[in-house]
Amino acid sequence: MSLKGKVALVTGSTSGIGLGIAEALAGAGASIMLNGFGDPGKIEALRVSIEQRFGVKAGYSGADISKASQIAAMVAETQKAMGSLDILVNNAGIQFTAAIEGFPEEKWDQIIAINMSGVFHGMKAAIPGMKAAGWGRIINIASAHGLVASAFKVAYVAAKHGVLGMTKVAAIELANSGVTVNAICPGWVRTPLVEKQLEDRALATGSTVEAVTQAMIAEKQPMLQFSTPEGLGALAVFLCSDAAKTITGVPMSMDGGWTAQ
Repeated sequence: MSLKGKVALVTGSTSGIGLGIAEALAGAGASIMLNGFGDPGKIEALRVSIEQRFGVKAGYSGADISKASQIAAMVAETQKAMGSLDILVNNAGIQFTAAIEGFPEEKWDQIIAINMSGVFHGMKAAIPGMKAAGWGRIINIASAHGLVASAFKVAYVAAKHGVLGMTKVAAIELANSGVTVNAICPGWVRTPLVEKQLEDRALATGSTVEAVTQAMIAEKQPMLQFSTPEGLGALAVFLCSDAAKTITGVPMSMDGGWTAQ
């Protein structure tokens, strides 16, 4: 399908899942506003690479997704620089693990601000323009942890459950506006962040990366393989297509059977 002429903003898109989705949307013809943290030189090289490889316009915003004012400014910047904002992918997220009784309050506040409140502020800023245009796609990246829980992840699980609730509310409010709102719920995805976790676990246990990888996946997923940023990107492209125009308010799992249990 073609997204030529559309403009997409993907938060947390300088690496991992967000980058996979941004590149998939660019591959379908959408211009891209990147967002995230990282080395400025590497981000600029990535921006230029997307323009050259896909023949689309690409921009970058360093907005802090924990700050409502910066999110609103990023949306306005996208609309001004690229002419519209048709597709919003709320992907930015962070993680921290600890038991509830020892969970640092500042970590709770930070995770809720980025993983949940950031989604709300992004939708609030983007919806008026989409409604005015009569077309829009909002895709919120939730998680298997938006549907089920795991120990030691109280803030992350709470935030992702909240994201699914917001997705449903927005879908109902926008049902006849031409704007759809859906959530993608990944299981294990092989990203640089996960690679680092695997390497650390292997070092701590004296095992191999291969062994700890299989053990980690098997803890949750019947299917013993990772999903990929590219696969999640392809699902995002489908949700932007005309074929998906009546899919709204749905949590779509790509989790190797995690939540089927």
